[in-house]
Amino acid sequence: MQQDEVQYAMCAHITWSIINNQFCSFKVKTHTQNFCRNEYNLTGFCSRHSCPIANSQYATVREDNGIIYLYMKTAERNAFPSKHWEKVKLSRNFDKAVYQIKENLLYWDRWIQTKCKQRFIKITQYLIRMRKLKLRRQKMLVPLATKIERRERRREEKALVAARIDNAIQKELMERLKMGMYEDIYNFPQTAFDRALDAEEVEEEEEMDEEERELEQEEEERELSKVKQVSESMRRELEMADEFVEGETDDDDDDESDADSRSGEVERTEVDSDFESDGGSEMEKLGQ
Repeated sequence: MQQDEVQYAMCAHITWSIINNQFCSFKVKTHTQNFCRNEYNLTGFCSRHSCPIANSQYATVREDNGIIYLYMKTAERNAFPSKHWEKVKLSRNFDKAVYQIKENLLYWDRWIQTKCKQRFIKITQYLIRMRKLKLRRQKMLVPLATKIERRERRREEKALVAARIDNAIQKELMERLKMGMYEDIYNFPQTAFDRALDAEEVEEEEEMDEEERELEQEEEERELSKVKQVSESMRRELEMADEFVEGETDDDDDDESDADSRSGEVERTEVDSDFESDGGSEMEKLGQ
């Protein structure tokens, strides 16, 4: 057993010396530190402890579609690439998941145990943030394809110009055809002829509709004017009736004077002498 452990340690040392000094496809060199792009790396750094290739006994924590797994590698499965990593699904409960990590890595190196727990905490934190962001209302950013829009706008302008030219040519040909310029020496498709007839019918219908609308408007105006005249006449009559007041008549004055006069009493009046002579002669003439 001890000999096997020594052999595994020698193999790991040789592997690390090759990776560190010669070449590794997962290594990323910078001015300050070297990083590792291997998906099973526990810390992301390129070092002897955190290298998943140079260590025969290794463990890490990974997330797949919101589910966290514990991956473990032992020296006994190095000869079987398909069974190289043992995967254990961790519970959604934080305490239970930490207990599972402790139980599965009971006799492992203390450094690997602490790093696995730290990685598990980081993954749970960013999963919680992801769920919160998903539930929160977010603005959708839509990219604007300026080149495509410019191209489509240019095509629309060209198509509009072409359509105007076609319409102008068609109108000119129809006017010449109506004038009899081509006489009987022309041949044109039936569809174009039918389309032209339909357009003329539509124009005639629109003209008829406009005339009917104008007649209706005139009738409405006449009715409104009649109503206005009647209303004005009625208003004038009402004003005249309000202005009329009964005045004092002569009959009323006579009645008042009769009431004031004394009936049956003889009144004396002074008469001129001329009046008496003239009156007597006239009476004599009448008697004769």
